[in-house]
Amino acid sequence: MIKTLHFAVVLAALLSGTALAHDSSGGDEGAKVTLVYEHELPNVPGKSVKGVLVEYAPGGFSEGHTHPVSAFIYATVLEGAIRSQVNDGPVTVYSAGESFSELPGDRHGVSENTSTTKPAKLLAVFVVDTAETELTFPIKE
Repeated sequence: MIKTLHFAVVLAALLSGTALAHDSSGGDEGAKVTLVYEHELPNVPGKSVKGVLVEYAPGGFSEGHTHPVSAFIYATVLEGAIRSQVNDGPVTVYSAGESFSELPGDRHGVSENTSTTKPAKLLAVFVVDTAETELTFPIKE
């Protein structure tokens, strides 16, 4: 019951755009990144699941980046459409309801709202070492 209630609160916050935790904007143009959920995995010592809401303004994007080498990420587009490229794979457009994943060590070179008139949102769920506090690192050329 408590887990179901907690999930409902997180889902309501995502749908309303209200943050449950801290907010950080990494200097990306038109991108707001908010940690909305964090929970240690009781059956996997040292690992946590962290939910990150990424909100792109019209025309918004994130600079090329990587994530902690311990991180597996499963991202689902909640609203709008997002253009994405992981490693040297194809640039792909994901619409609301579609998902993609990033494996430990992957580079996320393209992540942007496809629309210049409507916002877009995605939920990135990280399975990551609990000690990791920074979840995104700019790619240094």
